[in-house]
This record gives sequence, C-alpha cells and structure tokens, in this order.
Amino acid sequence: MSQKKKICMVGSYGVGKTSLVARYVRGIFSEKYFSTIGVKIDQKSVEYKDSLVTLILWDLYGEDQKQQVHMSYLKGASGYLLIVDPTRPETVDVTIMLQERITESVGELPFIVIFNKKDLKDEWDMEALKKIEDKGWTILETSAKTGESVEEAFYKLTDAIIDSD
Repeated sequence: MSQKKKICMVGSYGVGKTSLVARYVRGIFSEKYFSTIGVKIDQKSVEYKDSLVTLILWDLYGEDQKQQVHMSYLKGASGYLLIVDPTRPETVDVTIMLQERITESVGELPFIVIFNKKDLKDEWDMEALKKIEDKGWTILETSAKTGESVEEAFYKLTDAIIDSD
C-alpha cells in the first residue's frame, strides 16, 4: 500500500527550514543562505512499517515583520514541522504565534517543534526555549548541518500523522 502525505515546514526566516529539507531529501548541507520565496516543494518516499509513504515537503517562506505565512499553503497538509533557531530568541515567539494561527486556520494537525542548529547548542537561549517547552509540545533537537536527528524528526512526524489517520 502506498500513500502520500503533505508536510509543511514552517517558521521564522533563517531558522533552517530549507537546510533541513535538503539534508533529509538529498543528504546535503550548504553554508550559503538562500531565502525561500513563496514555497519550494520536494518529495521523498520512505518505507514506513509495511508500506511506502511519499512525503510531499512544502518548504514555506519564513515569517518576518514584513510578511506573514499564508495559511492557504497549509490546506490539505497532514502535519507540519515548526522550526526554531534557538540562537535567535525572537524565533520562539514567532513559532508560538504560527502554531496558534495554523490551528485557527486549518484545525488540529500533528506537528513537531524542531530546535534546529544543535551544532550551536552553546549559543542557545535556554530561557526563551522554556516558553515552548512549557507548552508540552513534542520537541526534537536537530542539526541540518551535521544531520543529527533529521531523519528521526521526519519519521516521528510521519508516525504521528499515520497514527492520527
């Protein structure tokens, strides 16, 4: 049995959404920063238990003071990853606000919060991250640069999505 699942990558600008997708889909990381304009769509087929699941990955442009993520991009999504850059505490508030807007717009969907840039953990603002930890959401620490826990993040989200079907 084969199925397709739309997953959105959501977060502030520069948190590593595109880098996480590139690491997961192509196994690469680039130090060059390219801002996503609109949405970039990739896909990866994975074995999940006894079936094949094709993940359609929607890498949405980053939220900032000039532009808000259009909630219409999340229509039809099976779940999403909320990406935080723990070295930039302002991305925590954006993440909390985005989760609330997504829930208001498309309802409850499985999601995981990603504290990305684990390779820079000594620069993380632990006090700011506590705001998210206090919400009780599922959190994973990843590094798109080293690849640490990237596969695990997508697997756990896939698991949560299929469990909710």
